Amino acid sequence: MRRLGLPVSDDTILRHLKRHAAGNRPISSRIIGIDDWSWRRSWRYGTMIVDLERREVLDILQDRSVASTAQWLKRHPSVEIVNRDRCGLYAQAAREGAPQARQVADRFHLLQNLRIAIEEQMSLSGRATGRALRPDKDNEPYADTTHRRRARHAHRQSRQVVFDAVHALRKEGLPCSEIARRTGYGRRSIAKWLTFDAPPARRRAALKPTSPLYFEAFLAECWTAGNRCGRHLFHDIQARGYTGSFSNLERLLAKWRRAEKVDQDSAALASVNDHQFARDAVPIRDPETGHLISPVVAAALCVKPRAALTASQARKVDALKRESPDFALMRSLGMRFRGLFRSGDSYVDAPYGKGFLSGGLIGCFHMSGLFVRYEV
Repeated sequence: MRRLGLPVSDDTILRHLKRHAAGNRPISSRIIGIDDWSWRRSWRYGTMIVDLERREVLDILQDRSVASTAQWLKRHPSVEIVNRDRCGLYAQAAREGAPQARQVADRFHLLQNLRIAIEEQMSLSGRATGRALRPDKDNEPYADTTHRRRARHAHRQSRQVVFDAVHALRKEGLPCSEIARRTGYGRRSIAKWLTFDAPPARRRAALKPTSPLYFEAFLAECWTAGNRCGRHLFHDIQARGYTGSFSNLERLLAKWRRAEKVDQDSAALASVNDHQFARDAVPIRDPETGHLISPVVAAALCVKPRAALTASQARKVDALKRESPDFALMRSLGMRFRGLFRSGDSYVDAPYGKGFLSGGLIGCFHMSGLFVRYEV
């Protein structure tokens, strides 16, 4: 707000926003937008509902849950279209509270998906970063896996040593109570170990709702569908009975992200070998400063129209198009994709629009997971 020259606090803005929403709520709304926003970033979220035709805030819900959103929709049966992101929470709320409404994605989220897809492609190509395409030997996922493997091996060895000591003491004629006193283990554990010829394998405890692995199938389905926000998934499994903490879920998701990064690096290396690209390809640099152009910057510039670019940004785009054929192709497709939003059906009927929607061009974005069809 300081950038806009408005000397008001965040709390004042929220207070006026809620007062405006409560006092000027329209009688009926046909097209609404639902999205989350944070009371406290990465911790507590609410839900904002906007009338997209009037461009007015209809209501602000205190939480981000299926129950509260569905209840609000039931009180407004006039809703015909629900505009949302890919969060499964709002999809379920719309199905329960407004089964008559169609669920669609807005231009912002589609363009955001496009930018993320381009960023992933630029990261895989290795042309917009200074990082090597081949994973380092000390790559975190491998180092972490090796550490856990060594820890498990050391633990098995220590159990074997204790097991041998227990049996040796038993052969000396000592009772279980004395063996327990010398080794520090419980008497019942000693008695159980003496009935085995080798250390018993540890049985994995049954999964409980306190563990995110209890909901692994559902989480994997959401992950594949593109919903990878930890807070969204946390609220989704909470609605299904999860009683564990957010940090436990984040540890599981971190493993999935590391495993996915390894797969992406392997796929990038295979792609490089297939096309016989040089592994030591020179990364693309800003022609003005000489700094490396990151995939994040490249993706943002890729979807920005030429008329909106500054002189410095235009030089970056020219350098990227000159050095990276992939970027040139993605920018061309990205500009055509933006044309679908600006021109509507007239763009599809045009010759260049037909060329975009036919053949293998649309497959580039489809393979990147850009287009998502909502099932309502």
